Amino acid sequence: MEYPIIQAPMAGGASTPMLAATVCNAGGIGFLAAGYKTSDEMRSEIEETQRLTDRPFGVNVFVPSKEVVDEAILSAYREKIQKEAESVGVSVGQAIIDDDDWGSKITTLKELSVAIVSFTFGCPESRIIKELQDAGSLVAISVTNLDEARIAVTAGADILCAQGIEAGGHRASFENQTEGDQGLLELVGMIKKELNVPMIAAGGLMDGKDITAVLAAGAVAAQLGTAFLRCPESGASPAHKAALYDPRFTKTAITRAFSGRRARGLVNRFLAEYDKDAPRAYPYVHHMTKQMRKVAGQKEQPELMALWAGQGYRRSRELPASQLMGKLLEEMRSE
Repeated sequence: MEYPIIQAPMAGGASTPMLAATVCNAGGIGFLAAGYKTSDEMRSEIEETQRLTDRPFGVNVFVPSKEVVDEAILSAYREKIQKEAESVGVSVGQAIIDDDDWGSKITTLKELSVAIVSFTFGCPESRIIKELQDAGSLVAISVTNLDEARIAVTAGADILCAQGIEAGGHRASFENQTEGDQGLLELVGMIKKELNVPMIAAGGLMDGKDITAVLAAGAVAAQLGTAFLRCPESGASPAHKAALYDPRFTKTAITRAFSGRRARGLVNRFLAEYDKDAPRAYPYVHHMTKQMRKVAGQKEQPELMALWAGQGYRRSRELPASQLMGKLLEEMRSE
């Protein structure tokens, strides 16, 4: 890449081929998010991105969950949130587990040989990493602590993506539990001290000053997600974009309320009311609340949406992605 700026993969629709390609054409690296999509949908987005740019880009994949959850716990949560779903004219979804079309996605990625394949929620077995590398892809693993970083390097990862506690959206942790949360600069420093592997830094980064800080700490690139949410190329809903500058949303918090997995978002009514009741149950809870969140977005009711955002969300800017890239570079040069 020309510049050490990466547009984060944001599952759920925010990451689009146009956003990824625009960032690539501006000298950074854009990412597509394969999470919650079928293999065919992922392939379609990859091919569209290839039509929009001849520069390298990445694709992020969720490692499947193997959680076993007590049905009684899920039923209890269903009863609590049913009235919220009904308020927008839907029912709570079935509490199911799936592999997010894992096998087909890996096969497709080996065939298409994208520049970077990154993984979240775990580390694939070494065989899969080697097969992707042999197909021409660099493999990046998202990590949230030093133990995960060690596992990823041992498995053969080319790159680590260190995710600090400041990050918006889901925690990338290998296990669905409360890890020892660490700030981004601390995490980058710990990994840099022990492991000799290129590292991307992610977590609440919003401007050129933030990028310069993580590069100085030892990262080779900075990954920004929330910073790109308000770009017109972003697929985030209008309600989500508006919430980032709505004065009623004054802080972020980490919650399991929307998906059963820890994730940082703007504190709205649903998060505040159901955070303590939400079970550790991913992707079961994700499927339970999915339709409610979708329809709430369509009806512009942000109090029932998962408004994923990093801690620096107040510094987000409503700019075309190419202009935002230009601003970030100007800010970096002025440091």
